[in-house]
Amino acid sequence: STQSTVSEIVKDILNDVTARDPHQKEFYQAVEEVVSTLGPLLVKRPEFIPTLKKLIEPERIITFRVPWIDAQGNEQINRGYRVQYNSAIGPYKGGLRFHPTVTLSVLKFLGFEQTFKNSLTTLPMGGGKGGSDFNPRGKTDAEVNAFCISFMTELSRHIGPNIDVPAGDIGVGGREIGFLFGAYKRITTRFVGVLTGKGPTFGGSLIRPEATGFGAVYFLTHMLEANKHDIKGKRVLISGSGNVAQYATRKLLDRGAIVLTVSDSDGTIFEENGIDQERWEYLCELKNVKRGRLSEWPSKFSSAKYFAKSRPWTVDTKADVAMPCATQNEVEEGDAKALVAAGVTAICEGANMPSTPAAIEVYKSNKMLFGPAKAANAGGVAVSGLEMSQNSLRLAWTSQEVDERLQKIMSDIFESCASAAAEYGESPTDYMAGANIAGFLKVAEAMQAQGAV
Repeated sequence: STQSTVSEIVKDILNDVTARDPHQKEFYQAVEEVVSTLGPLLVKRPEFIPTLKKLIEPERIITFRVPWIDAQGNEQINRGYRVQYNSAIGPYKGGLRFHPTVTLSVLKFLGFEQTFKNSLTTLPMGGGKGGSDFNPRGKTDAEVNAFCISFMTELSRHIGPNIDVPAGDIGVGGREIGFLFGAYKRITTRFVGVLTGKGPTFGGSLIRPEATGFGAVYFLTHMLEANKHDIKGKRVLISGSGNVAQYATRKLLDRGAIVLTVSDSDGTIFEENGIDQERWEYLCELKNVKRGRLSEWPSKFSSAKYFAKSRPWTVDTKADVAMPCATQNEVEEGDAKALVAAGVTAICEGANMPSTPAAIEVYKSNKMLFGPAKAANAGGVAVSGLEMSQNSLRLAWTSQEVDERLQKIMSDIFESCASAAAEYGESPTDYMAGANIAGFLKVAEAMQAQGAV
């Protein structure tokens, strides 16, 4: 009867979510994925059921109007958000996303995930997320600056180094963080560590740009080694071409793996013999400096094939590992089946919730090793936490020091996922359940200790 109790508990919690927010499908998906794996824990420790219900409701949500003047002198209006999800173990911490697809549902899903991810890092950080439906693509630097000043004029009332420390995410890179930091400093007259991902000259941490991609590869390496595989020589499909994809590629090259693909929202580049140093440098220049599209790649490298409007998962090639590093729900059931057919045996998520529930079922039924986002991509926020530490100390650590700490954190995250999987999961390699349970326990215990707040 335990199983029926598990499904009853899960159903009851999910029905509450649907009743409260019937239209928030991304949020529902994130909650369902976590709650469905917490079942065995909740049966053993039913006192955590009310705590989980409380955790699902964010502590605070701020939405606001963001008016700004474009290059033609016209006033534009966007919507700004900050979801302050959970502060049980530390100040709210999580990225800002500037993209037309940003909705409250998307930010609640990200803030919910972030709460567990930050718990897994072992650092004292709560969960949050924010952003706007503003699209930086195709805007001038002056327009992006104008938007950032307006956005921060309101956001500055709600954040601070011991309250809420935002960072970058999709559409928010070094340029945007710089503009936001400048605006915060002017509005408040305070030079404090209120944002992470800052430039190296004004309080940023070395290794922060590399952290999410490097961390995902460190996690992948541990996952492979624990299952008697070597990363060297593995053929890897990567999606995305932003910060995460770039540095995952870089670290895979360093470790002797072969990266076959990168992609953007218009299509996929496939390099049969792998992306080498020269191609990697071109990728970074194309995306970070020129802000161009991957369709330009074959005119530079004739070895490349470009597939318009398609994702890396369906490229006709043999591969061992897939690393989705673009965005949520980019691997659907059909894509997962294509990965199985290509010979892929391990998935490691660089993006947030890139696999749909149906895709995850395909991974499971084919016994694929699966490194879920909240564990595998936690390197980014881990180094953000280290950036906060350096700001508080008024010191800067060397790259080597930060990278060593990052490697240790990713190793600890893998170990805590593996041991929670062994204790509560369906199998000792059920790292998804392991990540959810290990992340949840720390937050839930802190919440219980703090009473009805």
